Amino acid sequence: MRSLLYNSLIYYSSTRFPTQFAKDSAGFPPLLNRNISGRITCRSMSCSSESPSPTLRTVTISYYELKDKDADVSLKIEEGFGPNGLGILSITDVPDFPSLRRKLLCLSARLAALPEDVKKELEDPQSRYNFGWSHGKEQLESGKPDLLKGSFYANPLLDVPTKDASLIQRYASYCGANIWPQAALPELEVAFKALGKVIFDVGLLVAYHCDRYVSRGMKMQKDEGLEQTLLRSRCHKGRLLYYFPAQLSNHDENGDSMSSWCGWHTDHGSLTGLTCGLFKRNGVEVSCPDSAAGLYIRTRSGEIVKAIFGEDEIAYQIGETTEILSQGYLCATPHCVRAPKGKEASGVDRSTFALFMQPDWDEKLNFPKDVHIHKELIPPNGSLTFGEYSEMLLDKYYHKKT
Repeated sequence: MRSLLYNSLIYYSSTRFPTQFAKDSAGFPPLLNRNISGRITCRSMSCSSESPSPTLRTVTISYYELKDKDADVSLKIEEGFGPNGLGILSITDVPDFPSLRRKLLCLSARLAALPEDVKKELEDPQSRYNFGWSHGKEQLESGKPDLLKGSFYANPLLDVPTKDASLIQRYASYCGANIWPQAALPELEVAFKALGKVIFDVGLLVAYHCDRYVSRGMKMQKDEGLEQTLLRSRCHKGRLLYYFPAQLSNHDENGDSMSSWCGWHTDHGSLTGLTCGLFKRNGVEVSCPDSAAGLYIRTRSGEIVKAIFGEDEIAYQIGETTEILSQGYLCATPHCVRAPKGKEASGVDRSTFALFMQPDWDEKLNFPKDVHIHKELIPPNGSLTFGEYSEMLLDKYYHKKT
């Protein structure tokens, strides 16, 4: 089972925008006619039978510019998140982020090395393994269990989002309580919450500027914006990932696949905060052993590019829910992660962290008339709560609750 919090079915369409909006001569809404070609560098990469993919540096915004609410960063928001963007941008110069990132990521190997009976106590089948420890519960694109990585899920802002038993049963993946290894690895909780809070706070600033940008093209009530939606939500979810040291045989089997570490998917929620991966061999930090490894994104034109950002930067990606509610002014993009391959990659592990920022389970989503994502799930009145919408997607793409 692939977690809905990290991905949903691959979606990509050349018809991103509702037909009722005015478009310019290039076919896009006003203010949304930027081009990404200026950021492409033709770096040769080993992609086996695939053609080499160009590498793009993410659009960057300084934290000090971002926190100035009078600053106009709409062009950068458009370049990163608009219809011609990659659906990703990164924030530089965030205070304390580098040390918080390193502190948490260095704990992932220790978590994965805990005794099996201890990790079993950290599992939560009721939430479809969306709280606590998860290993081998998801599937690779081949249909085989994903044993390459382990994940630890928790809400970094609220340990107990609700005590309502009916809600916990209905929306177990959002309303459940955190499960911490308080005896086996007590420092995990502190580090997880500290990094998650920083990524959330910076994400709210990104959301504020997204709202300013979108409001230029569509009418939006103050409480309908992305910032306010995320502020009142109780179900944000962090995911600490640990990719086990790969053996050469693993790379021989999966190395030809561009999505060998994480299959093609589009993030389901509103906004995802990402850290750059941390690589180690025998506990010693090393550089990524393969320049072709990393994050790949499918652009609006169908081109596959590799996206890169600095280890001291927080990257943010737009999710499907934001694309729908912004009526296409902010765009989500399918992406995957390619594992390093070759002899140099043998014995190397990788740690990373993602924060999935999403609406509250009872947040009412009013879908526009023209929806190109999961249209068949939208009722005639065009209204669902985020919890209802998420459960429908879980049932559709994974398995229904028993």
